[in-house]
Amino acid sequence: MITDNEPDDAEVIDRALRDPSAFSALFDRHASALHRYVARRLGDSLADDVVAETFMAAFRRLKRYDTTHRDARPWLYGIAANLIGKHRRTEVRAYLALSRIGTDEVAESHTDRVEARVSASSAHRELAGALAVLSPEDREVLLMIAWADLSYEEVSRALGIPIGTVRSRLHRARRKTREALGGSDPSAVEEEAARG
Repeated sequence: MITDNEPDDAEVIDRALRDPSAFSALFDRHASALHRYVARRLGDSLADDVVAETFMAAFRRLKRYDTTHRDARPWLYGIAANLIGKHRRTEVRAYLALSRIGTDEVAESHTDRVEARVSASSAHRELAGALAVLSPEDREVLLMIAWADLSYEEVSRALGIPIGTVRSRLHRARRKTREALGGSDPSAVEEEAARG
């Protein structure tokens, strides 16, 4: 969370162009949330590497960052999405395993939050099964909305796709997950909670 006295992400990036050590503020501000997101997607064993690669890539691309965008989260999640894409098989295997055994070791630290939204571990298994069969593009949009708490506009910017495409992918992903969960939409619940 940025206070009134702190520079926003665009200001940090502008400073980092002149003083590379300033980039550490961006890492301090966003690394832990990005790590949680990547760990939920790929597990802890890959999350450290993907987050490190994300920030290394961001640092290399500082000159290309559009500072009219004051929040760098969509940019960082977009970079992470590309890196996660290199591990799609790992992600799908994890969802398929979860759909069989019903425990999500990564999300267990979020048990209280999850229990408020999902009533039984069978729902976790069904959701994991639904996530495993979604197209990578639909899964990316759904999880950026549900797990990273990005807005439609931020997902559009993160993935470099029109907002209409975000909406259609999200609609398709929600429909498929809703069918797998017998009519409930877990991303809508998480999205409402994030706004509330």
